[in-house]
Amino acid sequence: MAASATRAPRAASAASTVLTGARVVLPTGTVENGRVVVEGTRIAGVAPDDGVPAVDLTGHWVVPGFVDIHNHGGGGASFTSGTAEEVLKGVRTHHEHGTTTLVASTVTGEIDFLAHRAGFLSELVEQGDLAGIHFEGPFISPCRKGAHSEKLLRHPDPAEVRKLIDAARGTAKMMTLATELPGGIDSVRLLAEHGVIAAIGHTDATYEQTVEAIDAGATVATHLFNAMPALGHRAPGPIAALLEDERITVELINDGTHLHPAALELAFHRAGARRVAFITDAMDAAGFGDGRYQLGPLAVDVTDGVARLVDGGSIAGSTLTLDTAFRRAATVDRLPVEDVVQAISANPAKLLGVYDTVGSLEPGKDADLVVLDEEFMLKGVMRKGEWVIQPHMA
Repeated sequence: MAASATRAPRAASAASTVLTGARVVLPTGTVENGRVVVEGTRIAGVAPDDGVPAVDLTGHWVVPGFVDIHNHGGGGASFTSGTAEEVLKGVRTHHEHGTTTLVASTVTGEIDFLAHRAGFLSELVEQGDLAGIHFEGPFISPCRKGAHSEKLLRHPDPAEVRKLIDAARGTAKMMTLATELPGGIDSVRLLAEHGVIAAIGHTDATYEQTVEAIDAGATVATHLFNAMPALGHRAPGPIAALLEDERITVELINDGTHLHPAALELAFHRAGARRVAFITDAMDAAGFGDGRYQLGPLAVDVTDGVARLVDGGSIAGSTLTLDTAFRRAATVDRLPVEDVVQAISANPAKLLGVYDTVGSLEPGKDADLVVLDEEFMLKGVMRKGEWVIQPHMA
């Protein structure tokens, strides 16, 4: 049997469906010739009545839907500036590439603008289209600003951090900070007190300053290796501190541009699969194509799928989708599929505090899953029991 991807109508529903014959990746390992039963929006623990349609996925993989905790847009739409319709277009683009749970990331802007944007995005979180909000900037280092406007950067001010948290109305999930800046440690403590992930990134911190931030409550490394000092043998910098501490989950952008395969291997070897979260750091062009785009106030050119600032040429996010990250991890990096699933689904779901509903294929959880062929090409996506991409039976 061969399956190819067919975009399903939005109303297509798997009210009660059985998936059979595939390698199914569970938290306990991979089951050959596995069986996944979907009833309504959930994964069921018992088989349905006779006559329920079965989908034969022999020769394929079934894995949990992907969870992206760092994503700025896609499908030509920006989460920082797009209308509700545009944001939803970006969300649907990532759904079609297997990401069934997605956090919207903003880029550096004025505090009042970001607070207003947080209120707007929180409505989409409340209606179930987004899983939360991630603020990347403006509290980052001008030395490691990447694709952020330097004139809008500022030191972390706990009062301003609190303003953004409040504006998000309980939907703020993460904030990236250069914790070595004045106010950084106090801001980390404030975030931790309010249940918001403090992520160390776009930082020029020393090893010792990074350890201090972790002790204060930081738990994530924003796109490890990128926008931070390189690992040194006399001045190890933040990378060594972030890799060695069991309290830290490290984000990795596995697109072949942001990281050399050896850097990814080092991260997995030192942190282990349970402390890695694959992210896209995607911008508008993800799933859309080359051209000229805006990332906040900055112009970006995308050529051959690589996004760079028009002024200066810095890498400006990515055009990555998580199905590509999965395929690269399993084929180029030759990671065990179970480790890839942990990094792309389970770990980020646990970080967000939603592992009770998504991130693995277990009875009672949302029927969020991805079908991949033997070469790890995406062939099907189901979200909450509805086919986003329906496997086509040959």
